[in-house]
Amino acid sequence: MKRPFKSGVSYVLFTLILAIYFSLVVNIPIYADLYAIFNNIDAVKIGFVLSIPIFFGATLNFLFNLFSWPVIAKPFFIILLILSSIVSYAGYNYGTLFDYNMITNIVETDSGEAGSYLSSYSVLWVVLMGIIPALIVFMIPIGIKQSPAKMLSMKLVSMALSLVVIAVIAALYYQDYSSVGRNNRYLKKAIIPTQFVYSTTDYIWKTFLSVPLEYRQIGLDAKQTDSTLAASKKKPTLMVLVVGETARSQNYELNGYPRDTNEYTRDLGIISFKNVSSCGTATAVSVPCMFSSMTKNEFNRDVADNQDNLLDILKRANIALLWKENDGGDKNVAARIDKVTIERSNKNEFCDGTTCYDMALLDNLEQDIDSLEGNRMIILHIMGSHGPTYYKRYPAEMTKFKPDCPRSDIENCSIEEIVNTYDNTILYTDYVVSNVISKLEKLEDKYNTSLIYISDHGESLGENGMFLHGMPYSFAPDYQTKVPLMVWMSEGFKETRNINRECIKKEADNNQYSHDNIFHSILGVMEVETSDYKNSLDIFSSCKGQNS
Repeated sequence: MKRPFKSGVSYVLFTLILAIYFSLVVNIPIYADLYAIFNNIDAVKIGFVLSIPIFFGATLNFLFNLFSWPVIAKPFFIILLILSSIVSYAGYNYGTLFDYNMITNIVETDSGEAGSYLSSYSVLWVVLMGIIPALIVFMIPIGIKQSPAKMLSMKLVSMALSLVVIAVIAALYYQDYSSVGRNNRYLKKAIIPTQFVYSTTDYIWKTFLSVPLEYRQIGLDAKQTDSTLAASKKKPTLMVLVVGETARSQNYELNGYPRDTNEYTRDLGIISFKNVSSCGTATAVSVPCMFSSMTKNEFNRDVADNQDNLLDILKRANIALLWKENDGGDKNVAARIDKVTIERSNKNEFCDGTTCYDMALLDNLEQDIDSLEGNRMIILHIMGSHGPTYYKRYPAEMTKFKPDCPRSDIENCSIEEIVNTYDNTILYTDYVVSNVISKLEKLEDKYNTSLIYISDHGESLGENGMFLHGMPYSFAPDYQTKVPLMVWMSEGFKETRNINRECIKKEADNNQYSHDNIFHSILGVMEVETSDYKNSLDIFSSCKGQNS
């Protein structure tokens, strides 16, 4: 193959070409967003619109010159091109923004989950936008016959000219940039590669280079009430906590959705809470947060990873615990309790070698329950509605809503097909939950049983051109932050806790709740006393002592 630019290019020209390529090609996601924004504005200055790619090019040219040096230039920009093409694909097709929380979520994603994003379309995108340009960069001779002094002087001139261009654009259109930026603050997080490089650097610094926090124990005074301990000798308490994945409240029949997505649980006496907000828009934030004593406004993942959570306090109070995992990881929440991870071997009837239907979690559930002692709780971390491969979350015989979208590149399916596929996942989760309740009903002679189901975050299904989840919370639509919360209690459980079901149903229909309530509600309903418990955040506290 004949080398392009056989005679070589200067570092300044190399940097300028890359800046132009990034500003015009790699950043097409932000242009798609701007197109939608400008369509909703009465009048837009043509000069302002034309200045945007020039502004991006000048800014990137200035920044890229800081990294365009002998030895480091080629490897740096080769990696940057490939990673940026992946970011561009996700941003354009799903509306994904790569802030710190999204980087954390990506790092903690297992190989099976990551593989669900692969498709011929995504591979083609990355090859054309990232890998081929990276190969060209690898082949081009850079800086040949150029002295260090000349290279440095040319760099300084190029960077100075970039600043002049930026200043001129700011002088002409500052008000326009300011107005669009203030009204659409997420746009700065969509610029490639500045945002994802900053977020990745921040993640690496906080995770690997900063001094780790000292571990802090809380709830050291935790204990079960005397009455609970006495009652457990006759008939122990058994709670199953189902932690959902990517289920949004808006698609729940029990919350007013017109489709039969809760046909398996709607007649089981389950209570659905209509207005519940998540702590985050990705599992890496929401799961640690819902088990933490910190509220959403206080939450810090670094602190949460180095501090006791709900499970640690329950364990300290001698509640027997078991975490069963089918969603790629517990996000450090179950680090100090017993945990079982579902093997994805195709020897299991619910698994295909790479993923498992959530019914796999119910295998040996009765034995798991009986293996524990005293009052006990089992946590089922389900795959739920995790996309984009929604069709892999339910077996073919449970495809109720058709036509569905049996592919991972959901951007090539119609919105109707995507919604149908997603609703099938909600229905299958409902089926799994109903099977858990059925098992609990059969165990009522041995245990006082209950079940709580709550999702970690919601999902966008094409509304405003947005798909999947993970948007920064302040910009995220309700579809990503409103989650289902369902509660089922046996008669024995309600009697021992003196809880009035109708009271809870009234609260569920009329009040607003969030992940902030989970920590305190479970401590309260499991009757664990600790100074870290807050009655005001306990969903069930106002309905205790009201049984007729």
